[in-house]
Amino acid sequence: MEKRQHRRPPPPPPPLPFEIHTLDLEPDPPGHTQHMYKKGKKDMVFDSIPSFFNNIKSSNSDPYSEEYGNAVIVRAYPLGMARASSNFNVEDGRESGVEPHKGLEFDSADDAREFYNVYATRVGFRTRTGQLYRSRSDGSVSSRRFVCSKEGFQLSSRTGCPAFIRVQRRDSGKWVIDQMHKDHNHELGDVEESHPSVLQQKAPMGRKSSVEVSSRKKLKLLAEVDDGQPCSSGSISVKRVRTGADGQPLAEPYAGLVFTSADEAYNFYVRYADEAGFKTRIGQLFRSKNDGSITSRRFVCSKEGFQHPSRVGCGAFMRIKRQESGTWMVDRLQKDHNHDLEPHTGTHKKSSTASKKFIDEVNGGLDSLDLLEINNGVHFNSSQGNNIGSEWYRLLLDYFQSRQAEDTGFFYSVEVDNGVCMSIFWADGRSRFACSQFGDVIVVDTSYRKTNYLVPFATFVGVNHHKQPVLLGCALIANESKESFIWLFRTWLRAMSGCRPKSIIADQDMAIQQAIAHVFPGTRHRFSMWQIREKERENLRSMSTEFNYEYEKCIYESQTNAEFNTMWNALVNKYGLKENAWLKEMYEKRESWVPLYLRGTFFAGIPMNESMESFFGTFLNAETPLGDFIARYEQGLEQRREEERKEDFNSSNLQAYLQTKEPIEEQCRRLYTLRVFQIFQKELLQCYNYLGIKSYEEGTISRYSVRRCGNEIEKHMVTFSASNFDVSCSCQMFEFEGVLCRHVLRVFIMLDIREIPSCYLLHRWTRNAEHGIVCDVDSGVSFQELKALMVWSLRETACKYIESGTTSLEKYRLACDTMREGAKKICRHR
Repeated sequence: MEKRQHRRPPPPPPPLPFEIHTLDLEPDPPGHTQHMYKKGKKDMVFDSIPSFFNNIKSSNSDPYSEEYGNAVIVRAYPLGMARASSNFNVEDGRESGVEPHKGLEFDSADDAREFYNVYATRVGFRTRTGQLYRSRSDGSVSSRRFVCSKEGFQLSSRTGCPAFIRVQRRDSGKWVIDQMHKDHNHELGDVEESHPSVLQQKAPMGRKSSVEVSSRKKLKLLAEVDDGQPCSSGSISVKRVRTGADGQPLAEPYAGLVFTSADEAYNFYVRYADEAGFKTRIGQLFRSKNDGSITSRRFVCSKEGFQHPSRVGCGAFMRIKRQESGTWMVDRLQKDHNHDLEPHTGTHKKSSTASKKFIDEVNGGLDSLDLLEINNGVHFNSSQGNNIGSEWYRLLLDYFQSRQAEDTGFFYSVEVDNGVCMSIFWADGRSRFACSQFGDVIVVDTSYRKTNYLVPFATFVGVNHHKQPVLLGCALIANESKESFIWLFRTWLRAMSGCRPKSIIADQDMAIQQAIAHVFPGTRHRFSMWQIREKERENLRSMSTEFNYEYEKCIYESQTNAEFNTMWNALVNKYGLKENAWLKEMYEKRESWVPLYLRGTFFAGIPMNESMESFFGTFLNAETPLGDFIARYEQGLEQRREEERKEDFNSSNLQAYLQTKEPIEEQCRRLYTLRVFQIFQKELLQCYNYLGIKSYEEGTISRYSVRRCGNEIEKHMVTFSASNFDVSCSCQMFEFEGVLCRHVLRVFIMLDIREIPSCYLLHRWTRNAEHGIVCDVDSGVSFQELKALMVWSLRETACKYIESGTTSLEKYRLACDTMREGAKKICRHR
């Protein structure tokens, strides 16, 4: 029997100092294919890809010499065939030449984004994902905007380019372009090689992680996938392997890179960031509309956005997308940073040893998620119970990440205890901007604790220039410990760029008192009236009507310390309440709740004898189910902001009637909002019912006794300095509310003062309270805080400008012309 001779396989090719990666993997039609190799300006044609590599191996020159450049691109084209398609689809849109137009339909928003990317590459610009808009009925995404990468002015490289397309979801499930603008305000150029996400996102499912690929120095042809089947590659990229300080190959991300899990991708990006010299954060996630599973994730530079003074709006990120095979592939990537890098910092190596690990919510739960990176490294070992169910974290974090895609000023933070989520805080960009103007007085409403709410929901509320409540942040508090409230107040302070309030209205619980004293030293803490009323009903329910009358008179009508102490002592002695523990405690804390002791502190006129209405009213209550929380939260917030917009309109377009001929009335009508002017006008009219008598004079200082006509008991002392127009009244209305009282106005009229000094016209009560706030900040404000104020101020102004400019085509054109003129003026001041 004849022996068969077995041929020994040829030896593997010698290693080359570069790798081969497929870029464009669209299958070619059957037929002979020629391969073109670009060598500088010269094209070399080969009959097959192996012949190309044989030519490289036999060449004495280094393919990475200066003559060849830093990359080799091989493109495959079928002989005698032209790639063209009569009908547009996402797969062959790159070659079809279809341009965006109104009415163009897509199966999904992702298809629309991919089409716009393809179009942008062909025309010569890059794209970004812009705002998304949600349905008010169910919260689902109803429309999306895809914009030119130079849209806006957040970075110096952006020019405010107006080019965009907007797609809207129809009832049929299709996405249709309903708005668009094709013209750019900058030069266009070839971005094919600088926009790899378009070319590389069709990489094969079987490709391995670059952590494994880049560790090999030998030549690897990826024209074959893991199962050994040939892959019809239309383009092959050759790139050099970078090496680190230790001589080992460095793994760099690129579009098309595949990972077995999202956790592996995150760890890879952390190692890459550490070598490159920057820190990372976990960015947005996106879920499938069908089953709610996560379909893509973003990992960003820690300096992305402007939510914190240390952030500079860096655009570097890596996005991974889940494939049908279960793997995760890099489909979008931006490597360039707008700040200096510090290579080999080792920061992420330390964080990895500290078990700072990203865990996919699909496989794990947020209860086991270590969110130290999200929490900026702040860790509390409170070891307390947690009153927040784990399902709330999943709901809220998804909502936060979707909001960050629309609002670059959106901020959220999570307290972590031994890897378990605890308290949560969040505030959108508009709330943070409002705090820069109206954050001098805040109400921390934690009334949920006595009303059996499903979740321990709390709000930070301020008072705007229309005397309306304005939201300054929200939170879920895990427990009522001192540590939880310290974390909450610190987080609020960080979110508001260190804007410390002058006064706080909050509960009198010892944990809250200690937390406020710790985080806000020097800030006046006033007890919540709702809690005091609750305690009064609990401890004084058996007392008579006569006692209640005397008790109210002592609390609210005392004018001096001596008068209050006399009335209090008489009350407790008359009714035998010396040993009442609650009354003893309240007397010791009298400076935090008795009006007499609080009049000299600014509280924006929030009444001391009644409770402030809950910001969300009936939208959120004890019966609010988990699934309705976000929708009702947004409805309540939108209603409050719509009320604010109405008052803005009224103050700008309506005028109150003048009731006197005093010049100061006209002055205040011109400056104040309608609501605040009504308060001032009431005091001005009342001043005519008072008599003023000079009781003392020394140099430029005069003192006047101002009493009500026919009432000798009601009188106040007004002190006036003629040298600098300083004035004060014993009623302390201006110190408490920021509006001059009737007693001071009576003296002004007596002295024929025809204009109120500017120091007694608080900017926060004026019609222009939302503008020019940057000019009023103290000189000690840091540049980063100043920049944050300017960003929020301009953003809020632009949002209102856009709302007005889109009401009609005529207003739109006027708005565009105005903005162009404004841009020219700004350019002239550079």
